[in-house]
Amino acid sequence: MTFTPEQEDLRASVRKLLDRETEPWPALCAQVGVAALTVPKRFGGFATEPATQPADPADPTHRACPIRPSSSTDSADPAHPDQSIGLTEVQIVAEELGRNLTDVPFLGSSVLAVTSLLATTNTNATNTEAPALARLLPALAEGTVGALAWTSDGRWDPLQPAFTADVSIVDGTAHYVLDATGADVLLAAARTPDGPALFEVDPAHPGVRCEPVPTMDETRHLATVTLDRVRARPLGRVDLARVRDVACAVLAAEQVGAASRALELTVEYTRHRVQFGRPIGSFQALKHRMADLHVLVETSRSAAYAAPASSRLAAVAKVHCSEVFAEVAAEMIQLHGGIAITWDHPAHRYFKRAHAAAQLFGAPHHHLSRVHP
Repeated sequence: MTFTPEQEDLRASVRKLLDRETEPWPALCAQVGVAALTVPKRFGGFATEPATQPADPADPTHRACPIRPSSSTDSADPAHPDQSIGLTEVQIVAEELGRNLTDVPFLGSSVLAVTSLLATTNTNATNTEAPALARLLPALAEGTVGALAWTSDGRWDPLQPAFTADVSIVDGTAHYVLDATGADVLLAAARTPDGPALFEVDPAHPGVRCEPVPTMDETRHLATVTLDRVRARPLGRVDLARVRDVACAVLAAEQVGAASRALELTVEYTRHRVQFGRPIGSFQALKHRMADLHVLVETSRSAAYAAPASSRLAAVAKVHCSEVFAEVAAEMIQLHGGIAITWDHPAHRYFKRAHAAAQLFGAPHHHLSRVHP
């Protein structure tokens, strides 16, 4: 996988900012514009939209993203909105956030919430024809936090959203809602007679209950959202299969970043940990183990950045990157020894993130049928 100089500059900018800022979300939005990377230019963002989109989500060649995948000649400089920005830039940001397990609402807000809005039937309408998009997307591009309430059972089934809707009355309970606590924009996917549809819900409505859920991975915030016959604003039918593919592609890049950093920390530790008068990294058995991990990380990186090309490749990335990150995190614990199970060492955080992230947007085995239809 090769990146343009502009994409490498984006990576370097995000990494430098994360090293500098303790509360990075405001700076990421104001200085780098990460929240605007998924929002099309006509709604105040930086993203370049595709000229056409396939109509059948079941088609294996179905595009995974309503944002244009970047080509090798695209530029990713948010300071020049005339240049092309696509999902590759979004994945680069996610990979850097994954390296440090950064606690920001990028995945829940900038990816899930924005993509669900772009996947509604009125996406191609003008700003005057789609007033909800024209109102919500510019705010999300500036860093306003949004959340998408979707799944009831953790499978993220595109045809079975958590809620039911009777015209504009939405009812039901959604689990595992990313970044819902404190979100200013709350979106709900609901079943209707015409298929899954998206609704905008007022988070302050008395019929809305948002309850934080304790998580093993403390850097990932989940909540249970209950709507008790809440009157909501219909936004149109929504292609949740497309939303899931985008989410899997971006999550895969995040997993690659975390796995890569976990391996870096492990290699560095084996260079300094001395046993029998030698650094343990000089032992052939450990060299082979770390070489195998390096191959796994690089193949997962290839799978992640290929994911936007089709729905099937998004499923491949979801399965492979989840398995690779879990294996690297487990080996990180083993190769660090006793220190890895202490609270002060970051190894346990990577291990927890690996297993928690594997379940997001459907466990890997749920996606195998899409890999081998």
